Amino acid sequence: MRVILASQSPRRRQLLEQIGLEFEILVPEADEGFDSAQPPEEIVRFISRKKAEAARDLAGDREALIIAADTMVFLDGARLGKPRSEAEAFAMLSALSGRTHAVCTGVAVARGDRLEVRSERTEVTFRPMAEGEIWSYIRTGDPMDKAGAYGVQGKAALFVSGIRGDYFNVMGLPLHLLGRMLGEFGVELFD
Repeated sequence: MRVILASQSPRRRQLLEQIGLEFEILVPEADEGFDSAQPPEEIVRFISRKKAEAARDLAGDREALIIAADTMVFLDGARLGKPRSEAEAFAMLSALSGRTHAVCTGVAVARGDRLEVRSERTEVTFRPMAEGEIWSYIRTGDPMDKAGAYGVQGKAALFVSGIRGDYFNVMGLPLHLLGRMLGEFGVELFD
């Protein structure tokens, strides 16, 4: 079966490789607009659905299995996107310092006319951080292409004092949820 990851995220690619799934990458153009009044889980489900539908159309193969995802970081209900500047990264990381925030990922799996969409929420707590260490982290360049201005799989792991939920969700793809969804589509990961 042809499997397509509708994402250019190197972290999602790495996670699918980790579970032994053979796939190709196809990145569709999808409108990622959303109603910000919706709850976080609904927003990420809505966007992942749009990505999966766009990838299914672009693939031109109705029997291909499409995997799409969208991850967002929320603090007190407000979305923290990818920082556009070092100053914005500093503001985000300062706001996360000593606090708990939510990482929500919508996952869509499609094949033929079937499309399943679910979401995962993980709570992440950062220890209090000094301004100097925040700036040192920003100078690594790591925060600039990541929602919430951090990547848990890199040096930002030093800021994390606790995680409640799926660690891989914080990286951008909840493997437990995805594994269950793939099983519902007949994909056996332990054969």
